[in-house]
Amino acid sequence: TDVIMDSKFKSFGCGTAIASSDVMAELCKYKTVQDAVKITNIDVEKAMRDTPDTPSVPPQKMHCSVMAYDVIKKAAGQYLGVDEESFEEEFIVCECARVTLDTLKEVIRLNDLTTVEQITDYTKAGGFCKSCIKPGGHEEKDIYLVDLLEEYEKERMVAGSDIAGKADDKVPNFDTLTVVQKFKAIEKVIDANIRQMLVMDGGDMEILDIKENGENLDVYITYLGSCSGCESSSTGTLFAIENVLKEKCAENIRVIPI
Repeated sequence: TDVIMDSKFKSFGCGTAIASSDVMAELCKYKTVQDAVKITNIDVEKAMRDTPDTPSVPPQKMHCSVMAYDVIKKAAGQYLGVDEESFEEEFIVCECARVTLDTLKEVIRLNDLTTVEQITDYTKAGGFCKSCIKPGGHEEKDIYLVDLLEEYEKERMVAGSDIAGKADDKVPNFDTLTVVQKFKAIEKVIDANIRQMLVMDGGDMEILDIKENGENLDVYITYLGSCSGCESSSTGTLFAIENVLKEKCAENIRVIPI
């Protein structure tokens, strides 16, 4: 029946590594081999806690529980005669937080993330032993968070989201962008086509927010400097801003000054 009746370990690591291995060995008992490989390092860390809401190990020691998980996969692979990597359904980038490659790519794209700190805030990846951030950590990785950020930046450039210096170009695939990406694209269109004209007259403007309102995309702005008291801010200047955004971004844009 492939049930594990007893489990022992040998460790030459630190106290955290020994404790993690001990707990992993106990968690494996009376489970099938197939169920044992489903026990993750996160399960081990939680089982070590004295209280449910207090982590049992500091973030920089989380990789010790990952090592215990890796040993179980290796042992199960040898027992079943299969590659230990076959137990992972998805590619894991941050093993401490169990964050997959697909999840990271999606979160970076949807939220237009540009720093490792932002990735950690959204996913917890990179917040523990930090091996997954860049080369030179505790363990060597196939893919690092900095690689994903670099890849996303290249995609943005290819997609034409960085339109600085390209005032005559229409933003490609504007309708498919996320709200954050649309905000930045509109901002760059304003910088390339409108802002200089306003500054020359002693004024300026700021985009406060964008909201989808039925079939329309409403862009809320506020005027600064001399523009805030100018009569044309609600007529000629407003029409000019709206027309540029309609031409460069999307026909359904409405500009609403506040």
